[in-house]
Amino acid sequence: MSALIEVSELHKYFGDKHALNNVEFEINKGEPIALVGPNGAGKTTLLSILCGYIKPSRGKVSVFGDEPGKRGNLSRLAALPQDAQLDPRFSVAKQLTFYAQLQGYTKAQAKMEAQRTLKLVGLEDSINEKPSALSHGMRKRVTIAQTLIGDAEIVILDEATAGLDPHNAREIRSLVAQLSSQTTFILSSHDLSELERLCNRVLYLDNGCLQQHQTLTNLIDTQFITLRMSKQHDELIPALQRFPQITQVINSQDKEYLISFNADESDAALDIQILQLCHQKGWLYRQLINGKTLENQLFN
Repeated sequence: MSALIEVSELHKYFGDKHALNNVEFEINKGEPIALVGPNGAGKTTLLSILCGYIKPSRGKVSVFGDEPGKRGNLSRLAALPQDAQLDPRFSVAKQLTFYAQLQGYTKAQAKMEAQRTLKLVGLEDSINEKPSALSHGMRKRVTIAQTLIGDAEIVILDEATAGLDPHNAREIRSLVAQLSSQTTFILSSHDLSELERLCNRVLYLDNGCLQQHQTLTNLIDTQFITLRMSKQHDELIPALQRFPQITQVINSQDKEYLISFNADESDAALDIQILQLCHQKGWLYRQLINGKTLENQLFN
């Protein structure tokens, strides 16, 4: 199967600024992709090139086998910028119907498509409201409904849950998980725990360079355990180091311990032994994870 997106030897300059430096990756149909990196890393520049908004300085970028932004592929890729806004003058129905007509729907079809996408985001009862009557979270869900018009094969969401309350953020995560079987999502976010729940692969940009392009499930190997405690315990590391199969314990951050060990099929119950140790000592743990968290995969 050919890749949905192919990027090779991609460079982008803005004057003297080298925004993207020899970036290469492929994206096939499948689980959501996480795009992460610090501010100024080149994430927005990369997404803008994939959408066809700007041209690369050098290199090859192929989306559905064509240059980004090709007219015939416009309905196959949708993007939601972080600062996307609705027009306050018009109702939700009018705006979504208009966007559907731009994709070639008749007016009657466009109205039905607006209803369908609003139902997906749980806002079918708000179809005739103006944006001013909606909460911030509801407006965000309307803009996500806009990206779902026409069943796009690739949907790019830039900080889709930024600024949302926990309930609305959860609703959007549930929607992405629900639609992932037919739509390939590219999610840019600073919330690594959110990306860890949703994504199977990560692209990590730093200073314009692609530092990692990995499948997360391949990194959740049997030689690491992440232990999160209710509070910090000075005695925990020495106690863990007494286990013969444990090779190293790192206090990766406050109340979190990254444990590396030699995997042995004849002794596969190390996680149980760790929990028994916590019980015996009266130490309350919050979470035990088989493998590294996404944050530890990137930074430890």
